[in-house]
Amino acid sequence: MIHRGRFDAKVAVVTGAAQGIGHLVATNLAREGGKVAMVDRSELIHEVREKLAYKLPGGGAEILAVVADLEQYADCRTVMARAEAHFGRIDILINNVGGTIWARPYEHYEEQQIEAEIRRSLFPTLWCCRAVLPYMLKQGSGTIVNVSSIATRSVNRVPYAAAKGGVNALTASLAFEYAGKGIRVVAAAPGGTEAPERRTARGPTAQTDREKGWYQQIVDQTVESTHLKRYATLDEQAAPILFLASDEASYVVGSTLPVGGGDLG
Repeated sequence: MIHRGRFDAKVAVVTGAAQGIGHLVATNLAREGGKVAMVDRSELIHEVREKLAYKLPGGGAEILAVVADLEQYADCRTVMARAEAHFGRIDILINNVGGTIWARPYEHYEEQQIEAEIRRSLFPTLWCCRAVLPYMLKQGSGTIVNVSSIATRSVNRVPYAAAKGGVNALTASLAFEYAGKGIRVVAAAPGGTEAPERRTARGPTAQTDREKGWYQQIVDQTVESTHLKRYATLDEQAAPILFLASDEASYVVGSTLPVGGGDLG
């Protein structure tokens, strides 16, 4: 459902916007009147921007596409600087980058894999929050929506769970620190979500029967843990994120909203 005009005059930065939940969030923000900087590590973001801009009035002036590696703080700073220079302000930051790279019992993770999972699913949110703060503090206002995960309690994803647990803690602490300065920080925690096959993969796909079995355990546990016994649709995940980003959620601060069909994570 599109709420026309809900983000009129708002400027939003959406990370991980080329595919999946981030793509739909960025698309609906634009359709609801927002000016959007769509950020992704994949060059695919330029194609996404062109397709969306074609459908909007103004010839695409409302959308900026930026390629960046948000695991690097320097890139995060560059993204925020470009967005502010292009639009004049940043009202909303939606930190959507992250996702499980490997699926396996913890004793089968190698050291570099554990570090990679943390760097993928915690550091982009840490870095982007830090990078956007100067602009929001200058304005005296802003909203940050961090995308966490129900998988803080899950099987075969311990490093990912630790990273998203860090996102939850970051959300609570940052909100406590900056609410008095006009900056509202919240999070959504999606559960399993049906989405089209990714054009840019997060990592290697399961190859052996054992690896496929480990991944299937995640699917089975995710479905069993929900009251609804199914995965969510992309629309069911994007809608709560957009609500949290909007002025409708002005009194929701510092909390993480589970969106897991009854699974609280």
